Amino acid sequence: MFCYLGEYLKHSLKMKNLLLYNKIILFFTAIIFIISCNKSKNENDNYFFPGEEWVDNNGIAINAHGGGILFHDNTYFWYGEHKIEGKIGNTAQVGVHLYSSKNLYQWKDEGIVLRVNETDPSSDIYKGCILERPKVIYNKKTKRFVMWFHLEPINRGYEAARSGVAISETPYGPFKFIESVRPNAKTWPLNVQDFHKKKVSSEVKKIYGGGPEHLPKHVDSLNILGRDFEVGQMARDMTLFVDDDDKAYHIYSSEDNSTLHISELSEDYLSHSGRYKRFFPSKFNEAPTMMKTSSGKFFIVSSGCTGWAPNAARSASANNILGPWKELNNPCVSKDSLTTYNSQSTYILPVQGIKDAFIFMADRWNPENPIEGKYIWLPIEIADDKVEVLWKDKWNLNFFKK
Repeated sequence: MFCYLGEYLKHSLKMKNLLLYNKIILFFTAIIFIISCNKSKNENDNYFFPGEEWVDNNGIAINAHGGGILFHDNTYFWYGEHKIEGKIGNTAQVGVHLYSSKNLYQWKDEGIVLRVNETDPSSDIYKGCILERPKVIYNKKTKRFVMWFHLEPINRGYEAARSGVAISETPYGPFKFIESVRPNAKTWPLNVQDFHKKKVSSEVKKIYGGGPEHLPKHVDSLNILGRDFEVGQMARDMTLFVDDDDKAYHIYSSEDNSTLHISELSEDYLSHSGRYKRFFPSKFNEAPTMMKTSSGKFFIVSSGCTGWAPNAARSASANNILGPWKELNNPCVSKDSLTTYNSQSTYILPVQGIKDAFIFMADRWNPENPIEGKYIWLPIEIADDKVEVLWKDKWNLNFFKK
């Protein structure tokens, strides 16, 4: 009997040791797995994943559509349209959202810096207006931050074609809305032609659609520039650019989207100086972006006018911001180039500290549920006086250090 008891105790001890051994193995396996996951997560923290969900410091998807970036005091500030769920999100229900970053990979939510007006229906930025493509620049003389954006007051569709301007004492806001305008009222462009100054036919409509299907092939025959001389020129999709001499420019789709205008801003950046030129008439460019290389060459990357549907990007180059501009090819060179990788341009971001490093920023719109729109950030290569936008599933700033 004692022999059986001894054998039983011996077996039980072995079983306990085996269970303990298995628990120890499972414990360390879990530790190794967690370390491996964290290591993988940390490695991916310093990469861009174009088209995938991008979350902020709170783990919430970044909500800054049609945006632009300001670099100030060693910090990047990303301003963009705050979207909400459903088709109503295509109108401004909240305002302009801001995120900040030191490295371009991780972004901190800084909240809403320009809110739509919810109390005064007569306000140009009353809740439900269309407020698109906000861009912010810093004025060194006034030490103020100036925001411009495309604005369509509520219940007017896209017929107003105005530009809104707001100011702030800090990049963090809040921004104070000043006014909305039609640029350059009663001012002819520097490259005006004689026929623009002739009387405009009474048969010319006050507004046409935003795409080439609504206008004749040669839209100058309508003289939309002359039509809008008194009230100011139409301004829809837009961007801002500050040159090396601190002169700022407002670049926008005008003349019912048929022609691009490049317009110099006043010294305080709050209005237009009256110096502007029109480019690419009848070519229907929207979503304009601009960059300048260390050699002094300017490039524009834009899109065609096809509503929410993506199309092939366009590009152009110049040695002077006010031209002449030379049209180039589609800068996208990888698969899906004919749809700009299923996106539309919004801004070209110069990377600080790296010579001639530029990031092409674009949006994948989702008009059925705009809050789900994704961002496309891709590297730009400069070669043979042209720019190329390369598709990368995963990349980081080391791309520019080759």
